[in-house]
Amino acid sequence: MCGIVGGVAERDLTPILIEGLKRLEYRGYDSAGIAVLDAEARISRLRTLGKVRELEVAVQRASMRGATGIAHTSWATHGEPSEANAHPHMSRDQVALVHNGIIENHHQLRAAQRAAGHPFSSETDTEVIVHAVYDRLAAGDDLLAAVRAAAGQLQGAYALGVIRSQDPGRLVAARHGSPLVVGLGIGEHFIASDVYALLPVTQRFIFLEDGDLAELTREGVRIFDAAGQPVQRPVRESGLAADAVDRGAFRHFMLKEIHEQPRAIGETLEGRIGDDRVLAAAFGPEAQRLFAGTRAVQIVACGTSYHAGLLARYWLEGLASIPCRVEVASEFRYRPQVVAEDTLFVTVSQSGETADTLAALRQAKGLGFSASLAICNVPESSLVRESDLALLTRAGPEIGVASTKAFTTQLVALLLLVAAIGAQSGRLEAATEARIVAALRALPAECEHMLGLEARIAELAERFGDKRHALFLGRGEHYPIALEGALKLKEISYIHAEAYPAGELKHGPLALIDGEMPVVAVAPNNRLLEKLKSNLEEVRARGGQLYVFAAEPVPLEAGEGVSVLRFPVGDQITDPIAFTIPLQLLAYHVAVLKGTDIDQPRNLAKSVTVE
Repeated sequence: MCGIVGGVAERDLTPILIEGLKRLEYRGYDSAGIAVLDAEARISRLRTLGKVRELEVAVQRASMRGATGIAHTSWATHGEPSEANAHPHMSRDQVALVHNGIIENHHQLRAAQRAAGHPFSSETDTEVIVHAVYDRLAAGDDLLAAVRAAAGQLQGAYALGVIRSQDPGRLVAARHGSPLVVGLGIGEHFIASDVYALLPVTQRFIFLEDGDLAELTREGVRIFDAAGQPVQRPVRESGLAADAVDRGAFRHFMLKEIHEQPRAIGETLEGRIGDDRVLAAAFGPEAQRLFAGTRAVQIVACGTSYHAGLLARYWLEGLASIPCRVEVASEFRYRPQVVAEDTLFVTVSQSGETADTLAALRQAKGLGFSASLAICNVPESSLVRESDLALLTRAGPEIGVASTKAFTTQLVALLLLVAAIGAQSGRLEAATEARIVAALRALPAECEHMLGLEARIAELAERFGDKRHALFLGRGEHYPIALEGALKLKEISYIHAEAYPAGELKHGPLALIDGEMPVVAVAPNNRLLEKLKSNLEEVRARGGQLYVFAAEPVPLEAGEGVSVLRFPVGDQITDPIAFTIPLQLLAYHVAVLKGTDIDQPRNLAKSVTVE
């Protein structure tokens, strides 16, 4: 959630740290701060509320310079957003520290440290860590040993970057449960929460594993595992360009990412489908054998990825006759599980670092699942590395907090999974697999056509400018799409939006319908159309304002209180993916009218690395 950048160099690091924070701002953004060792080896610190640009202005005014430093952009978890609660935190003007994660035993540590005479200037859980490091330094430990000893007192999740006034040119980092990478240069080395932060200065990265500590100096990087033993972690070359996180000609990252979906879907499919079949080997060398024995699937995810899992259940059971359960990761973790024999455990996550999903995967390893598979966008993520199998969505960097291309590429990846499991287990007919492949091949072009509707959708969005609530309706495979449409609208426009299976209207939501309640319905041309039309009449009869996104053959007419946006779609199997794009565009253009911060909506963060 928070973003960390740090480094040691022979040049002034402040512009590199500030640029890194800008590239991590999508992770959290209610405050930002920086600490560097100046020419006299004193720690110089600045913290500001709001965006990174506020910190940048303050740094320029202060003429801050330093060749060793750490910086942080924050999403508050303990205490309200304030300068006092912003990172970096310090102890006795000698140690500065940045932290991503949550320390669960901070109350006990704080009480002990207060009793020992430490003053506290913040409400954060992080401040106990920096005092713990100081205490070990005062006892005679060097910086590396002090961080190791302090980390041993912590319960919870953390990624840490620590500097000390007496150790210019030295930075110590630690990782447990929160992502942290090391960027390698020549005579300079860096840490960050995400490779995107460091792309302007390096393409070479080491991904720290849980329990690792890293010591960075200008001369090199030393890494130690959880047992304190020196280890070599592989160095990976990033293929991302430094401009991969630029908006280009688009007003917002979210709009850019909506328009990138045809290309991203094509990337997801590349090399994974043959003429009429899905290549199961794309999921890993053991995939064919494991899929052949799969008799059920358990999907675990959070937020948008959970909605993707819900649609996958319709596909798995409807196309391949494979039983499927889908559960929110935070709920899966905290209830007893009954695991059916030969059940594949599938996690879905954009970042691969979602705390609840990772914890669910780790718990699942001892529950008797046949294997684990990750659907993820980040190849070096913990989720991918800790799963038996993985399929990367290849969506590319997604900076907007509200997920768009990550969602549609997850759906494509999950449909590939359905076809692969169904074919390998003998439950999916060859003709159906060929139909899925043909539908997926046609999908990028269909998505391009959906993007061509943007001007009409922007006009439609004007009718939502004064609304405070909205309902979304869908049936069957399109109910998860209605859920996702409602989520997008509430995330970025702050309109309270909820989605229901259309047949549930009469079981409660119908009481909310009046002339001020817009109702958005997804109307594909499928077997449930007549049922859906009856549900829409229930809304119309009570004065509700209907906005229907309809497949072109659907016989629905616009009229008083009813607006219909028609578009051609392809195969009914992939219709839900295509229907997603108009709903994303609706949410985007409503948010533009509302004047909200679209890429960084309030109270939300992109990568949720805490519970």
